[in-house]
Amino acid sequence: MLNSLDIEGRPQDTRVVVAMSGGVDSSVTAALLKAEGYDVIGVTLQLYDHGAAVHRPGACCAGQDIHDARAVAERIVIPHYVLDYEERFKEAVIDPFAESYVAGETPVPCVECNQAIKFRDLLATARALGANLLATGHYVASRALAGGGRALYCARETERDQSYFLFATTREQLEHLRFPLGDMTKAQTRELARRFGLPVADKHDSQDICFVPSGRYSEVIERLKPGAAEPGEIVDEAGRVLGSHSGIIHFTVGQRRGLGIAAGRPRRCAPVASGCAT
Repeated sequence: MLNSLDIEGRPQDTRVVVAMSGGVDSSVTAALLKAEGYDVIGVTLQLYDHGAAVHRPGACCAGQDIHDARAVAERIVIPHYVLDYEERFKEAVIDPFAESYVAGETPVPCVECNQAIKFRDLLATARALGANLLATGHYVASRALAGGGRALYCARETERDQSYFLFATTREQLEHLRFPLGDMTKAQTRELARRFGLPVADKHDSQDICFVPSGRYSEVIERLKPGAAEPGEIVDEAGRVLGSHSGIIHFTVGQRRGLGIAAGRPRRCAPVASGCAT
């Protein structure tokens, strides 16, 4: 007989690793599964040097968040581990993030973090811990298909849906992933947090770019890629200088506003040394 997580076995015989970021969503996920009787293990990842981000509201995977995750684990009485993923996070997420901006693109680091760090490395760690499943606090639904396998579905609350950040999740990964909050609203999640007596019930939501302490991504890119923010000229196809820019990392493909020039029509933009050809 299938349990509430769609696998054979009683909840008490089913081990689930919960990725606990220290926020209310993952904390409620762990508390819900614990309340249902599952063998829950909480795992928190230290992903970057958190020194400058510890006191910034909305930061995640930083010092205070690790403390909060540990406090929640103690409250609901589950084992909790903190794993140092800082080096692999830099290689898989931060470095490509900077390189993408230097190339004139605007990356979404959460996509790569989910795919490479959480659903690959952490999932492997969960299996090493003897877990049947890895659960997260994402607002997305995962349901079994009639012909076998599983599929992702948008969350109940459109404003909270995070399916976009999980588009690269593979079918094989989905077999081992669960998202208990997919059919809940944020208000319901916070109410559950209060019922469970969790210390993070009213904690701020995390920001998308968790490793940017100041909220200014250009500072991170300049540190990783010195000279990336150098100003240059905006040049059209004929070689005419139309204006200047403060560094291509401040702009993205397809951008038309904020360039300081009036082109009159969409222009193709590509980096040329420290300048930009339109």
